[in-house]
Amino acid sequence: MKGLYYKADGDKADVKFLLQDTNVPINIGNHQVKVQVKSCALSPVDFELFEDLKLEREHIAVGREITGVVLQVGPRVTFFHPDDEVVGILPLDAEQSGLCSVVLIDEFNLVPKPEKVSWLEAAAVIKDGLRAYTALHTLARMASGQTLLVLDGASPFGVLAIQLANYYGVKVLATAHSPEDQKFLEELRSAAVARNVEETLLARVIRVWDTKDDLVEACLEETGGLGVDIVIDSGGLPSIKITLI
Repeated sequence: MKGLYYKADGDKADVKFLLQDTNVPINIGNHQVKVQVKSCALSPVDFELFEDLKLEREHIAVGREITGVVLQVGPRVTFFHPDDEVVGILPLDAEQSGLCSVVLIDEFNLVPKPEKVSWLEAAAVIKDGLRAYTALHTLARMASGQTLLVLDGASPFGVLAIQLANYYGVKVLATAHSPEDQKFLEELRSAAVARNVEETLLARVIRVWDTKDDLVEACLEETGGLGVDIVIDSGGLPSIKITLI
């Protein structure tokens, strides 16, 4: 069995990926789950993060967000059983690539895959979905009736944050950083209305790639002069210097 790795030689300008032989340990830990991989998402390699972790390895595993079917569980695993469909994230220091036919993963890094979500969709959204949920619930302590500003609403993270916030009764404003982003977000709102979803999925799209919309004024206008309660930023774009009261 082979997995995808990148060679950590310190030269970011010349990244080398390679397929390397890898084996799944025969013995399964108490809380480990053996999963037959159905799909694996490829996220950008965060070189700075790996440097901060000081992973002293010649080859770093690539591909962490996986979906699959449970083949075997450890003796103390109680939540998952063979043939369960799951989705999960391998830890940053995992030695095994997710781009393998079979992986071993801790049970606490897995959740059941929703029945109506495909293998590809589940692998694609688990990372940004978890980030959005953590930001809104754990960090911001989002509550119904609040107003949320999502910077870069057309990003994968932004789209998931918009939908999660709307589901919990939060009014959502989002910025668009290009004409294409503006069109996408407006179509997202229109599609929600066509499917009889709440029309407040996205209260307003604020264009920030030119000077037509003033971000602060738009937020104050939408909140009756009170300002937004939460600002969430995926970190994918240069910061926008704003003060929202």
